[in-house]
Amino acid sequence: MYEITVDKAKCTGDEECVNACPGQVLELVDGKAEPVHSDECLGCETCVEVCPADAITVKEM
Repeated sequence: MYEITVDKAKCTGDEECVNACPGQVLELVDGKAEPVHSDECLGCETCVEVCPADAITVKEM
């Protein structure tokens, strides 16, 4: 299981992470990325890699 954290102050809402995530973990909520399906996270860190604002962290629980 993985914990996905999005720093809302850094998030630009460009949807790169939403579109790149193979588990469809992230969605835009009020213009910011939000991990709404954390239980589907594969731990691949694709969202971290594509985020230009460096706003996402993935940590194994």
